[in-house]
Amino acid sequence: MTELREISFVPVDLDSLAQAEGRVAVCVPSDGKMSAGARRLNRLTRGAVARAVESEAFSKLKDGDVLSLAWPVGMAAEAVDLLRLDRRPTVAVARKAGAALARAAGTRAVTLLAEATQRPEEIALGLALRGYRFADHLSDKGTAPGAAVIQCKLPETAQDAARAAMAVAQGVVFTRDLVSEPANVLTTTEFANRLEALRDLGLEVEVLEEDRLAELGMGALLCVGQGSDSPSKVVVMRWKGGEGAPLALVGKGVVFDTGGISLKPAQGMEDMTMDMGGAGVVAGVMKTVALRKAKANVVGLVGLVENMPSGKATRPGDIVTSMKGDTIEVINTDAEGRLVLADVMWHAQEAEKPAAMIDLATLTGACIIALGHENAAVYANDDALAGDFLKAAGAEGEGAWRMPLGQAYDDMLKTMKADMKNVGGRPAGSITAAQFLQRFVKEDMPWIHLDIAGVAQVTKDTDLAPKGATGWGVMALDRLVRDRFEPK
Repeated sequence: MTELREISFVPVDLDSLAQAEGRVAVCVPSDGKMSAGARRLNRLTRGAVARAVESEAFSKLKDGDVLSLAWPVGMAAEAVDLLRLDRRPTVAVARKAGAALARAAGTRAVTLLAEATQRPEEIALGLALRGYRFADHLSDKGTAPGAAVIQCKLPETAQDAARAAMAVAQGVVFTRDLVSEPANVLTTTEFANRLEALRDLGLEVEVLEEDRLAELGMGALLCVGQGSDSPSKVVVMRWKGGEGAPLALVGKGVVFDTGGISLKPAQGMEDMTMDMGGAGVVAGVMKTVALRKAKANVVGLVGLVENMPSGKATRPGDIVTSMKGDTIEVINTDAEGRLVLADVMWHAQEAEKPAAMIDLATLTGACIIALGHENAAVYANDDALAGDFLKAAGAEGEGAWRMPLGQAYDDMLKTMKADMKNVGGRPAGSITAAQFLQRFVKEDMPWIHLDIAGVAQVTKDTDLAPKGATGWGVMALDRLVRDRFEPK
């Protein structure tokens, strides 16, 4: 598993700068006014810092960007990095600055002069998240990232604030690692094992095996995994840190999706190792709330299956019975995630009696056609809950866009042979998938469905992540827990 860079906060010590190894960074505001630390670095580098700050290159930087001076004379460091960052940056800009510093530093040790700059803990979060590298299966794993020391005005206050930020970072990295693993490593059994290890953080973890799932009547979930040699499982993680009914988070955990009998094209099928992205986010959120000792009750439930073609696999045209008791005609075995979620969502409501429920899934390619890789699709039956989530996602810089639901879309799921079919055709494919799931939401249950197909894994760098698994949703959902479900 990926280890985060060690980050600490200490009092400002300008006398240590000359001998600091790795990289030395300093915050310089957009007006170019240099702090005491920047002036000390300027003297050590014989005026190079001042020349850089007065240069056209610095003037063209955006807030949060970095200008690097390599191999400075008079210092042990390999480089001096100038972070264009005003004294009172926004959360987003502070994180962007930390991420820019992580890109510049690579695995080198970092000494950052934040001095009177506010939000040093957010700079640290950006530094931790952008320094991520999944190297578990590389022969040459490279050098572990060096420590980062942030010199600031109130180090103890910053260290306290950073504990929650680093808990979030741990959850995001846990999600990224899970999504990045190949399916021959992250089997349903190995996934469950990694979740059981979260007991060490104080979570209650229960694993429901296939015989128990059959007793509960989870015919929809079980039909997805019956073509695989990997056993289907449901894992329930409970964090009991508060009073009242819990928030239920439900994740799709298809560890590999061939499409089943409705086989996917070979090109790009290797990316279907990330089809457990929803379950990965749920796992990351549960790790975060446990690490920061959230004063709320949260339960995470994930359905772990593998969708494979074989002589035992579900066929197009088969009819299965869900835990709710509704029958489903399986038109397309590649629309399997909704079958998994239907049973896990119903079990969550029956067994955990939540105050609200949010499901996450890399559910449809149609979502990517609609929103690209910038936003997750948000469907909800409760305006207040949807508004709170969108506010949390906006505060954390995680793109999300609310989409419609309606009876006309639901009517597209009608079939003569069963209570419903599992697809509604090509038009509005992401919406009809959400309509399918809504049929398994009890009438008085506030609910959100998040289709994260476009944001769980990306092919180019983002501000806070290298290309690959993003961990999208961990920060937004943790913020929602803090803002809506924890006492003020």
